[in-house]
Amino acid sequence: MHTHIGKVSATALTLTTALALGSPAIAADLPQSGSIKVHSGWKSVGEVVQVGENHVFGAGNYWGVTFNDTGSGPLNGGAAVCSYTFELTNGAGPVQGACAWGDSDADKFYVNYSGKIAASGVLDGTNKITGGMGKFKGIQGQGPFHCTTLNDKGQYNCTQQFDYSLTAAASK
Repeated sequence: MHTHIGKVSATALTLTTALALGSPAIAADLPQSGSIKVHSGWKSVGEVVQVGENHVFGAGNYWGVTFNDTGSGPLNGGAAVCSYTFELTNGAGPVQGACAWGDSDADKFYVNYSGKIAASGVLDGTNKITGGMGKFKGIQGQGPFHCTTLNDKGQYNCTQQFDYSLTAAASK
C-alpha cells in the first residue's frame, strides 16, 4: 500500500512539474498576427434602474470563462471580466464597456467594446484591443462579438473573434 501511494505521489509530482515547466514555453508561442476565436459563458452582476416608461439604465460587470474554438491556445480556459453600461428603450439600445481577457497562464489583454442589445436579448458589437501584458504585450486589433441571452438570470452565451497584431517593440 505504501508503494502505491509513492507511485501516485511521484506521478503527480512529474505531471505537476511538466505542466509548470511546459506551459510557459507553449504560452510564449503567440504568432505576430492572426485571429483568436473563442466561445464564452457569462454571468451578469449589476443593477437596472427604470427611468421612464419602457426606459431603463443599467450598469455592472459580466464575469466569464472562455474557450478557444480550436480546443487549445490563447484564451483557452481563461477568465474574463467586463464592465458594462446600457440604456434600453422598449428592451433595445446601446451597450458599452471594457474587458480584461485572461489566459489560463495569467497573461491578459484589454478591450473597450460597444454594441447594441436587441429586444430579443441578442447582443452584437465590436471589441477594440487597447493593450496587454505577458505574451499579449504590444497587442492591437479588434473584432466582432455576438451574445445570446440564456435566461432571465443574467446568463449569456457568446462568441468572439480578435483579429490582432503584435507591435515590433513587443517582440524584442
